[in-house]
Amino acid sequence: MTTPILEVRDLKVEYTTPSGPAEAVNGVSFDLAPGEFLAIVGESGCGKSTLLFSIAQLLTYPAKTVGGSVKFDGVDLTTLSAEELRGHRWRDISVVMQSAMNALNPTLSIGAQLADACRAHTDWDDEKIAERSAQVLTMVSIDTTHLKSFPFQLSGGMRQRAMIAMALLLEPKLIIMDEPTSALDVVAQRSLMRQVENLRRELGFAVLFVTHDMSVVSHFSDRLAVMYAGEIVELGATREVFDRPQHPYSSGLMDAFPSIVGEMRQLTGIAGNPPSLVNPPSGCLFAPRCQFATDECREFRPELITVQDHAVRCHLVNPRTR
Repeated sequence: MTTPILEVRDLKVEYTTPSGPAEAVNGVSFDLAPGEFLAIVGESGCGKSTLLFSIAQLLTYPAKTVGGSVKFDGVDLTTLSAEELRGHRWRDISVVMQSAMNALNPTLSIGAQLADACRAHTDWDDEKIAERSAQVLTMVSIDTTHLKSFPFQLSGGMRQRAMIAMALLLEPKLIIMDEPTSALDVVAQRSLMRQVENLRRELGFAVLFVTHDMSVVSHFSDRLAVMYAGEIVELGATREVFDRPQHPYSSGLMDAFPSIVGEMRQLTGIAGNPPSLVNPPSGCLFAPRCQFATDECREFRPELITVQDHAVRCHLVNPRTR
């Protein structure tokens, strides 16, 4: 088997609140292989972005990683100092933020921002920096004349591609993407996703991609993880999860967005609201919203059990042994 480039084990993140700690990420575990595209989906507030920021060690107060480990190439990132982490960022791991307009400095040109990233993490001279900056812009199909452009002079799709170019500067092994398509129209979304996929196949980096829109990653990701209330409730091959979802929450998400093929059908939402993360229910966190919930579901918290590379956290699929 291929040695995972990223190993997340029992990761836990809490937010400090006046009512007590909120368990935003609770016991998340998964592996990511070199060159693999893993998508993480779920409704807003389920802990997707918090999980990414914890993996990248970018959490700030009131969020705090309180348990678990994040091993990248065998090194536990949670044990490193800020200076040690600096040696891994950009070179090994880079992050593409959700809003490029907010992530890019509006007072600096694209070229100046690429140069700043290079100077912070390399000893390259100006000629090498200019050459590499032009290379990465070309990779994402942006004309090199835009090295002199400011963020407000680019469209939303171009700004997101500029962020991806910046993430590619030092040829990292892993790129973490936090909802990079959320502010784009559907045409720009598909164009950006195709660009990411082509670059991944060409350069061989792994992708950890967070989105609330399952359709965005349906044809691009290798595996799909579904999160609910801070937990992974289903994890498997993307087509397997789409075609045969096993968790009731995954099925609910599938029924909540339209398909452009097949017969017309009524879209149905998921009734109710997510549970409190400060005082979560004792049993399955999805039980209050699940039409199939039993007394067992309401009393006992299910475990994430893997059968034939498909993991599900549900008593209906994996009944408790009595």
